[in-house]
Amino acid sequence: MDWVNLVPVGLLLILIFLLILKGQHVWKSHTRENLPPGPRPLPILGNLHIMNLERPHLTMLELAKTYGPVFSIQMGRWKMVVLSGYDTVKEALVNQADAFAGRPKTPIIKETGKGNARGIIFSDGENWKVMRRFTLTTLRDFGMGKKAIEDCIVQEYEHLGDIIEAQKGKPLDMTLMMNGATANVIVSILLGKRFDYEDPTFKRLLALVNQNIRIFGSPSILVYNMFPFLGFLLKNYKTFLQNMKEMNAFIKATFIEHLKTLDRNDQRSFIDTFLVRQQEENGKANGYFHNENLIEVVRNLFAAGMETTSTTLRWGLLLMAKYPEIQKKVQAEIEEVIGSKPPRIEHRTQMPFTDAVIHEVQRFANILPLNLPHETTADVTLKGYFIPKGTYVVPLLASVLRDESQWEKPDSFYPQHFLDSKGKFVKKEAFMPFSAGRRICAGETLAKMELFLFFTRLMQKFTFHPPPGVSPSDVDLSPSIGITVSPLTGAVCAVPRS
Repeated sequence: MDWVNLVPVGLLLILIFLLILKGQHVWKSHTRENLPPGPRPLPILGNLHIMNLERPHLTMLELAKTYGPVFSIQMGRWKMVVLSGYDTVKEALVNQADAFAGRPKTPIIKETGKGNARGIIFSDGENWKVMRRFTLTTLRDFGMGKKAIEDCIVQEYEHLGDIIEAQKGKPLDMTLMMNGATANVIVSILLGKRFDYEDPTFKRLLALVNQNIRIFGSPSILVYNMFPFLGFLLKNYKTFLQNMKEMNAFIKATFIEHLKTLDRNDQRSFIDTFLVRQQEENGKANGYFHNENLIEVVRNLFAAGMETTSTTLRWGLLLMAKYPEIQKKVQAEIEEVIGSKPPRIEHRTQMPFTDAVIHEVQRFANILPLNLPHETTADVTLKGYFIPKGTYVVPLLASVLRDESQWEKPDSFYPQHFLDSKGKFVKKEAFMPFSAGRRICAGETLAKMELFLFFTRLMQKFTFHPPPGVSPSDVDLSPSIGITVSPLTGAVCAVPRS
């Protein structure tokens, strides 16, 4: 009876072992090459036993101290190469951009894309090129980086300010309201409208995106990507797919509504423009403007356009509560340059300290420490090491934004990183919160505009304090778990300024 019970387990272990051998085949075929060093992996598990599964970037930063700026780790059947430090990441993503421009087809991405990576964020090859080019052009046509979208942000920061003011200085977690404000900016482009913050559909969409971003960076999805056959055991995996299905249904219902009133001479939104292109492509073999790409691109833009900006702003307000003397300097500069007028993007060049503070929030908060994964599109040599085509690559952004060779006080919140001796703003090449190279964030221009306008308006209208009984020095800066890193506890008091 014992042997009968052991057989399925034995077969399972053999299957896993064969998968690992298959995954390592490309590496074994280059045994004579100079492959990146790394810790010795265990059978089946690889280096899983030494990883901090909740914050893997911390383990990778430590490993870089031992193995150098280019090293390999084994996660189940996935052989990964980690790039650490500004010089190495720049060399790969900028100087050898084409060779590092791919995306690995992880099991969770293949599952959600029905075997094909659609959209922008996780696709590659010709699909990625066509969708990125269309997206950038269409975002610009609908005002990204121009006055039209600036007016939309100004309208939105007034709605946000009114909601915060109604709290009368009581402690509040600003996650949902900040998500709503930043989401409405991208929604105005995607759908040609805005939502009321209390709209139940809008609140549900924000909740779905929030939950999936947390799940996507969780240990359970890491385990799923290593051993997909365990998916049926993982509650988070099932929740992730269900949330994705619900978001997709909303997007599909939305573009079906847009089709009813579609006018190619009066395109009101990103979805309208996509649908016009779809009709132009109708019947074309191997076309890219199909419904699956539309759903994926809209979901990519909605999630990315909301989450990263919202999270950065929440870190900014928490850091202002922790460092009141910096907050006072920002407010003094606002009073000197703007007074009581609504902030506009033209004010940014006149406000070097505020601009430096915003940049330092992005650097210090480090909200995407692992970057998004890359994949080599060809055999490549980096820093003397051979990396085969099809290798999963982690350009460790945390190592760039905290690189001791690039930043005077890498582990401190220090706005002077972006100021010269005369107090003028200075750009830093190692400032890469939006990544770099071919895969740099498509919404960088919009995000920078939002960060300046929202942050400056909030600093103009409110002073942010810790909750009662908490001193500034005791403000908790612990990060949460997720593909992006938000504050674990972000409650602050927003006291209206007279």
